[in-house]
Amino acid sequence: MHALALLTFAIAAATAPSPAAADERSCNGAIGRVAIDDDLRVPRGGNCTLDGTRIDGNLEVGRGATLSAAGIDLDGNLQAENAASVTITGSRVDGNIQIEQSGSAHIADNRVDGNIQLERNDGRLVVSRNRIDGDLQCKQNRSQPVGGGNTVDGDKEGQCAGL
Repeated sequence: MHALALLTFAIAAATAPSPAAADERSCNGAIGRVAIDDDLRVPRGGNCTLDGTRIDGNLEVGRGATLSAAGIDLDGNLQAENAASVTITGSRVDGNIQIEQSGSAHIADNRVDGNIQLERNDGRLVVSRNRIDGDLQCKQNRSQPVGGGNTVDGDKEGQCAGL
């Protein structure tokens, strides 16, 4: 009887949905002025346009994916690794913006409560007119990031020292 109970428990545990999977939504298309009470992910090769969207979680951009976000309110981090392109303008980010080993990025007119970090990217990088409570850090990008007019409470470092 004890073995049957253990087997039943093992099967139930193996087939139960994981909490992480239940707390993530995917975007491959357009999302407007709605509130999302989950993490949001742009899937591999996907294309996501956000306009006035509120996200109570993190925003992750997958390999080869494209994100275009305007006027969003993100209560978490924006993370992109190996993404094709990331554009975020006129938005509020309560965490960090981290773009690594990706293509192009355009980050303008945002309020960022954490850091902006651009590392080892290949495409054109524009960082302008942002209000950053943390640091603005850029290193090992193929091209020099351009822009200016950023207000940074922390440090401007590396390739972004002059922005």
